[in-house]
Order: sequence, then C-alpha cells, then structure tokens
Amino acid sequence: MRTLRGLTIKSFREGLLGKKFSALEIAQALFAEIKKSDGKIGAYLSLDEEEALKQAGAVDVSLAENKKLGALAGVPLAIKDNILIKGQPATAASRSLEGYTASYDAGVIQKLKAEHVVFLGKTNLDEFAMGSSTENSGFKVTRNPHDLTRVAGGSSGGSAAAVAAHMAVAALGSDTGGSIRLPASFCGVVGLSPTYGSVSRSGLISMASSLDQIGPLTKTVEDAAILFKSIAGNDPLDATSAQVEYGDELLEPKLENIKKLTVGIPEEYFREELADEVKNAVEEAIEKIKSLGLKFKKISLPHTKYALSCYYIIVPAEVSSNLARFDGIRYSRDPKLQTHPNAANKLSEIYLKHRGAGFGTETKRRIILGTFVLSSGYYDAYYDKAQKVRTLIKNDFDKAFEAVDIIIAPTAPSTAFKVGEKTDDPLSMYLSDIFAIPAKMAGLPAVSIPTKSQTNTDRTQTNAEKSPRESALSSPRYRSGEAGQRKSALPIGFQLIGKKWREVDILGLGQYYEKL
Repeated sequence: MRTLRGLTIKSFREGLLGKKFSALEIAQALFAEIKKSDGKIGAYLSLDEEEALKQAGAVDVSLAENKKLGALAGVPLAIKDNILIKGQPATAASRSLEGYTASYDAGVIQKLKAEHVVFLGKTNLDEFAMGSSTENSGFKVTRNPHDLTRVAGGSSGGSAAAVAAHMAVAALGSDTGGSIRLPASFCGVVGLSPTYGSVSRSGLISMASSLDQIGPLTKTVEDAAILFKSIAGNDPLDATSAQVEYGDELLEPKLENIKKLTVGIPEEYFREELADEVKNAVEEAIEKIKSLGLKFKKISLPHTKYALSCYYIIVPAEVSSNLARFDGIRYSRDPKLQTHPNAANKLSEIYLKHRGAGFGTETKRRIILGTFVLSSGYYDAYYDKAQKVRTLIKNDFDKAFEAVDIIIAPTAPSTAFKVGEKTDDPLSMYLSDIFAIPAKMAGLPAVSIPTKSQTNTDRTQTNAEKSPRESALSSPRYRSGEAGQRKSALPIGFQLIGKKWREVDILGLGQYYEKL
C-alpha cells in the first residue's frame, strides 16, 4: 500500500528498471486496491483486468529480454469513459450508450499503446462530460477520496478520484470548460488542459468540438509533462490537431529560463465569489513562487465576467449538433424499451422513446437550450453575439501576454462542495467553472496544481471521526508518499495559464514550485 501511495510515473519507471517490482505486481496491487476502495468512491465504470494483466506481463517479458522500453511502458492508467479503447465499453456515462463497445482506438490511445501502457479501465464522468461534479452520470456518483460526503468535481471526476485514491498511477480526462482542472483542484492532484489542437480529439466522444481537449491527471507536475509529451502531436484523423514539437525542456526545465518569466495576477480572478480559504492558499502559493526570483505584474482581463454566459450559449449549441447522432438507432438501444409491451414500432416513436429514456436531465437541458439559440430568429441574438464576445476574451489574453508570460489564478472559487448540494440549482453548479472557462475560450494551456497551504480548515469530518480506510484516503500525501503538507481533508488548487503552445512555461514553473 505504501508503494501505491508514493507511485508516480517517474518512480514507477525507476522501480521497474531497478527490479524493485514488476509491472504485473503493480497492476495486481492496483486491482486489489480498486476492489477494496472503489465501492465507496465510484471512480470506475468498467475494468479490463484480464487484458491489463496481460499487457503488464508482456512488459515484464520485454524487460527480461533487455528490449528498449518507452517512458510509459507498464504504467497503469485510468481512462475517462468518453475516450475510445477498441473492445472496451464506451458509454460516456450515458444510458443511451449502455452496452456499446468501441470499434477503434482514439488517437491518444494509439500513441499510448505504442508505448505499452497498461489500461486499467474506464472512469466515471458527468453524462457526455456535461457537469462540474460527476453527479450527472447515468450510472453512479463519484465521491471525493478526501471526504466521501463531497463531490470529486467534474466532468473528469472519476479519473481525478482514481489518481487521488491511488487506484491508478495517472489518468486521462477531457477538458471543455474546466473538466480536468476542477476535479484536479477538488481532489488534490495535477490536471493539465493543453493548448487546443496540441492533442488529437480523434476517438473522443464529442461534446463541444471547438473546446474539447484531452489531457492528463497525475500526482505531480513532472508526471503531467511526461504523459502530455507522449500524447501530444498531429493526427491526420483530427483536422484541428497541429504539428507542434515539444522538446526536452518540457521534461527538464531550466531554472535560469524559468526565472526570466513574468507572472501576471489578474484582478478579475480575486473577487467576492472567491472563498477566503482559497484566496489565502493561492496568495501563499504566489509568495512561494516569488521566492524563485520571478517577476510579478498585476493585469486586467476585463471581459472575463462575460466568459461564463458566453460559454453556456456556445457549448449547448455545439452539444445539440454533436448529440444528434445518438438517435436510439445507431450505437446502442435501450433493451428495456425493446421488450416493453408498448415498444415503439414507428421510426419517429423509436427516436422519441429511446432518446428520451437514454439522456439524463442535464443532457436534455443543454440540447434544448442549444437548439433554441441556434433556431431561426435567435442565432444572431445569442450564438453570433457569444462568438463575438469569445473573440474579445481571446483579445484580452493576447494583450495581457504582451506584458507577461504566465497568468496565475485560483482554479475554483471554493473547495469541493457536498454531494447533492447543487444538483437542484444548475446555475450555482455552473459557477464552479467560473475561473476555468476563460482560458478555454481562448484555446490556451492551463494546469491546476495543489497548493501547499496549511491554512485550509474547512471540513465537516475529521480523520479521527472517519473509519481507518476513509482516514487513509483523506491523507494529504498527494505526491511521492511524502509527509502531509496540508492539515485539511479538502485540497485547494491554483492554475497557471500559458501562451498558446507554451506548456513548457507552465509545466516548468509548476515543477519548480513542487520542489520548494
């Protein structure tokens, strides 16, 4: 158990090459931990144990034969269940896809298979990635490993929880508004939303195509850099992907280059909605980063206040188009409706019954809203204006990056909220992404990193009140099995936003922050 707690991608490779353990032993230990703990947490929707153990064993054989192994060989990963793996379930946490099995590999999965990664299983999410808490799943709620009464964040909550609870060494998620960074902040792990176009979207079940992006969730920033470098690059099956080369400095940042960077502090992100404990923790992180010798400068992003409203016009519009393919005929059909005495006979009835039964409340809400804003007479009034505001938001960042190299801000306005607290108030739920959305609207890279603050005391259940298992899960040993640096069970994250294609800057600074 100690090994799993301290296991990062880097330490896994070192241990594997040093013959401290085998890839098969670690895979078996992780499946044992999943079976022991995931009943309470709900991170996984499906497991592929037989194939995973076969993959791990093959890596051990290659090692014994002194074959050259990639940086990720044998690394056990969890994959969000909207990313296709051939032969595995691909439900996007929706009943409308229950029973569907992927017929091909996503672009990122092809790259990871080439490096002989071990795929543990598919993780839970908000249905079709629509949500901020992983409570909108059609199958189960994912809970925060640090406090089981609270949410893991969303929509990549299953992937974040799997990493935080040591049920995977690392994971892949997808980020449309803040779906990687928000659960990373709530669960106390690192989450990277890369530059739009830096990672292939081929084989990612689309929600909002102009914003969706696959990225890593890991225990350290260094691990995020390793995993990102492996999945980045052009894909001929994704017309939006770009050919950008990320050099060795992504993995080995130089302090002299980091010290040359100027960090911007946007006044719009430190506002009334920001909880005191989050503000204090982020300000403490800023002070620690200042000790590295970087310059700081106050900046303004005036159109940030419109980002949330703009996002919830553009995204539902794209949702209404993308989800039209799930019509109850293709991919999967609800078997209950087919055997019901009043089963539909006409094509129109099949559409209505199967789509109505398969989609959850939040998915229906966004489809209806998106159809409305794209309808005749409303396109110009809503969608067209939202796209113009999106351009203004991007222009704000362009202007800011003339004076600074990186922007630092809170990831979320609060710590993880309680399960069920916001399910009846969609607008309150949407506000969880208020600080994450602007960077996505501009297509910029951003990484959420756990703060090292010890000031956060907002919790309702102490370790002493928990069962021994729950107490262990809420331990603040986020990385490398080190002694805890936080007194609270509730993590807080801050985000570093970089210039387009400059992941090297935010990941480099993040790695040096971890070393402080």
